[in-house]
Amino acid sequence: MADPLSLPLSGLRILDLTTVIYGPYTTQLLGDFGAEVIKVEAPEGDITRAIGPARSPAMGAVFLGSNRNKRSVVLDLKTGPARDALWRLIDTADAFVHNIRPQKIAALGFDPDSVLARNPAIVYGALHGYREDGPYGGRPAYDDVIQGQSGLAGSFTPRDGAPMLNPAVIADKTAGALAAAGILAGIVQRLRRGKGVYVETAMFEGLTAYTLIEHQYGAIFVPPESGPGYPRALTRGRRPHPTADGHICVLAYTDAQWRRLWTLIGRPELAEDPRFRTIGDRSRNIDALYPLAGEALVQRSTADWLDVLREAEIPCGPVNRLEDLRDDEHLAATGFFRPFDHPSEGKLEIPGTPYRFDRETLPVRRHQPLLGEHGREVLAEAGLSEAEIDAVLAARSEPGA
Repeated sequence: MADPLSLPLSGLRILDLTTVIYGPYTTQLLGDFGAEVIKVEAPEGDITRAIGPARSPAMGAVFLGSNRNKRSVVLDLKTGPARDALWRLIDTADAFVHNIRPQKIAALGFDPDSVLARNPAIVYGALHGYREDGPYGGRPAYDDVIQGQSGLAGSFTPRDGAPMLNPAVIADKTAGALAAAGILAGIVQRLRRGKGVYVETAMFEGLTAYTLIEHQYGAIFVPPESGPGYPRALTRGRRPHPTADGHICVLAYTDAQWRRLWTLIGRPELAEDPRFRTIGDRSRNIDALYPLAGEALVQRSTADWLDVLREAEIPCGPVNRLEDLRDDEHLAATGFFRPFDHPSEGKLEIPGTPYRFDRETLPVRRHQPLLGEHGREVLAEAGLSEAEIDAVLAARSEPGA
């Protein structure tokens, strides 16, 4: 396992004022890379602390999924002592990350201009629902809403006859990965020019760009060469194929792979069918292509097809249920699932990351924090006296203030 001191972001301090999944996933990625992440929470804590099974209060399963490698301090930023304490923390930080709406963070006094004036070297990461200067700027945004607005939910309509939501919080997680990349770029820019930078990441713009990578299609040309929508992704035949005892996913893609697949299913003549000779031909005739391939797959078991398809080097895989992933032989062999002992929650097992550096996986350096677990030590590190710390931790605004 990698030495924590050798990790890419070792030595960098991130102030994390994020909640739900979009922001916490962003900062968890930075923490996985070695940054010191200080999670600044309101007295009620991140809302995900209450979501999912839990062994102790405010430690719900969804919170555990996106808050490792962090410390937690509780600050009621509606009070003066807490705001003063946050300014002291800002003085010590390399990055300040929040997913608070622009007008709300400005009302607290921590807008980008104010924070950069206080600490000109800081990377200010604002994770917004929509770019702040557009007509939607400042609106609340959550995963389901952004899946709808970005075209992602609507892209199901040509195939399924109705819009659908992806059964994962894909907008939050995709935007989080994009935000982490933006903050990393901001850190590199700071190293190059010697001063801080304001980095804004917007879910709506991010997911729209994500959706349109392939789905802008012929509309990328001016004037358009076709309407939007990548046919291969939208055809009704693009589904897991039934086999004799289950389902399988197969994606022959190149001409050579399709020739081998046609031979395996006993239809070698289709390799010369003018509808299917090239990738362009197949794309234009995609609605006819997939049913022909799928008809043969139902004749044999999933295991049989996986054996022959892999032998022919045709990309394929089983359709795992969520509960099957723990037993996947590749994930087991690579140590993907990470067991560790949490001091309050007992034995946990978390998924790993896709990253390895010099063939070493990224370590879990810190457990997911209890609410406010590290408040005193974090504030002391920022130079607050015991009396000041007592005042900050005792400060509470009136409910609804």
